[in-house]
Amino acid sequence: MVKLQQYHPSANTHSFPQPTPSDAQRRTIYALSTPPGKGGVAVIRISGPDAFKVWQAATRVVRPRAADKLPVPWVAELREVIDPVTREKLDDGLVLFFKGPKSFTTEDVLELQVHSGRAVLSSILQALSKLPYCRPAQAGEFTRRAFEGGRLDLTQVEGLRDLIDAETEAQRRVAVNSATGVQRARFDALRAQILDCLMYVEGFIDFGEDVDELGQEEMFEQACARAQEIIASIRLHLSDNRRGEILRTGIKLAIFGPPNAGKSSLFNFLAERDAAIISPIPGTTRDVLSLTLDIGGLPVILNDTAGIRRATADVVERIGVERAGDAVGTSDVSICVLSLEEAISRSTEGNIQVKIPDDVISHLKPDTIVLFNKSDLAVNLSSHDFWGPFRLALRETELDTTVRKCWNISIRTGEGTQEFVDGLASFLKERYAYSENMSLDESPLVTQARHRDYLESAVKHLEDFKSFPLSQIDIAAESLRYAARAIGAVSGLDVSAEEVLGAIFSSFCIGK
Repeated sequence: MVKLQQYHPSANTHSFPQPTPSDAQRRTIYALSTPPGKGGVAVIRISGPDAFKVWQAATRVVRPRAADKLPVPWVAELREVIDPVTREKLDDGLVLFFKGPKSFTTEDVLELQVHSGRAVLSSILQALSKLPYCRPAQAGEFTRRAFEGGRLDLTQVEGLRDLIDAETEAQRRVAVNSATGVQRARFDALRAQILDCLMYVEGFIDFGEDVDELGQEEMFEQACARAQEIIASIRLHLSDNRRGEILRTGIKLAIFGPPNAGKSSLFNFLAERDAAIISPIPGTTRDVLSLTLDIGGLPVILNDTAGIRRATADVVERIGVERAGDAVGTSDVSICVLSLEEAISRSTEGNIQVKIPDDVISHLKPDTIVLFNKSDLAVNLSSHDFWGPFRLALRETELDTTVRKCWNISIRTGEGTQEFVDGLASFLKERYAYSENMSLDESPLVTQARHRDYLESAVKHLEDFKSFPLSQIDIAAESLRYAARAIGAVSGLDVSAEEVLGAIFSSFCIGK
């Protein structure tokens, strides 16, 4: 009989190589949380169960003889950042230790505030890689841990990302509502209404036998009326012409018109630089040029397009004209630029006549803005002089209700340009119901495509609830549960699909 000996983990470990810990085992992550490059200060963030070990291994007191006490949570301390293997000093910096769960990720977090030089950052990140219990963070992993720890919900995660990416005041305002939990509260209020309706129905199911048939029908009608009120409320948010998504991502504005009308000149004027080539030769612009602007605090994606004309033998120009048509068709707002000297003429009686090129007419659409350029070449004319004849020309093409705004400017001399820019900003603010003093109720609720999908799903389930007869009220109650689940999924409740979470967090930078 073989006698078994007790195995001691500490024994014989020197005889076998230790396996490299997997990423699942290395729960402590690190990354640069500020943009790389030269600067005053850079922040390196470490989060996980071994953050304190990193504090011990990669930092030390500035004065060698001073006692190295335990870190005081949430208090900055000047320490040396060192290589954990060679003990070489890499930099001096402020070190902050955040004790979980009172941290962004709800885990123990260590922040190293060091000098932002490429060599300094490279040496510190390389030193951290020598620690066997640490690994580089994946994109958005810090924020994902904050979500998994209950610090943030999905709307706050999206708002945080949008706040980092915000370039205009409108984008900042929309993002702040999400990041601070305001948007979540509004979705929670919708979900609470559905749950209230569900509780009413559940009570009816449990105690309905105590009510006569007439009373049962009345109670069910009241439940259906509540569901209809919720449907109306959700549809009001869904019928906003994608206002929230557009304010978040940018208003697509296309400049179009016949060749040599001044489209590229307008593009350069709005860009405040020579972004497009300007030439008196028709067909100079061949492709769609894009840039992002801030107009009145609103994000605008401005597109310059090729001059629209069908009679061209140039194959490349024809492709450019086709792309111009596509850009106008997919734009949120379009500006039709016409040359005043070519579009305006006088009859033999002296009356003003407006001629709109046939190639351009087909691209006019609701709320197209018309800009008459080169006013310096047409003396003694104002917008009031040709507005009537212009509407008359549109009426002849059955488009008199299409164009809402019209300006008369000269980009070359600057005449009327400030009035146009101010008017354009006012037009966009009015169209997208945006103002600097916008209240919470006026701010858009739907800011992401997935929000719209979940709200539409909730409406469908609420409609299903109303379609069931009284005899199937127990089945109808399930539709209310599905509707509540759909609204909850916006904030991350009842969400378990890895691809949904992955798509959201992968859009973050590594250090966030």
